[in-house]
Amino acid sequence: MKQKTIEDRAIDLAHYIIDSKDTVRGAAKKFGISKSTVHKDVSERLKKINPALAKEVRGILDENKAERHIRGGMATKLKYEQKRFG
Repeated sequence: MKQKTIEDRAIDLAHYIIDSKDTVRGAAKKFGISKSTVHKDVSERLKKINPALAKEVRGILDENKAERHIRGGMATKLKYEQKRFG
């Protein structure tokens, strides 16, 4: 089996994030790579490979970033509810 190039990985990551609306952290876990690598692939490398795709991913990542305080609050709420009723 032919090993994928870094460019292929960046494109695969972009499509995954666009299709799933997943976060950088979620994509890193799914692909078995670090968050830093995901971020570099979709922010820097993808701009050179496919600027339109990079722009689309950037929109989703910006949306996730804007919503992260809500997700963090929900996670904290759930944590303490489980402790109280656990």
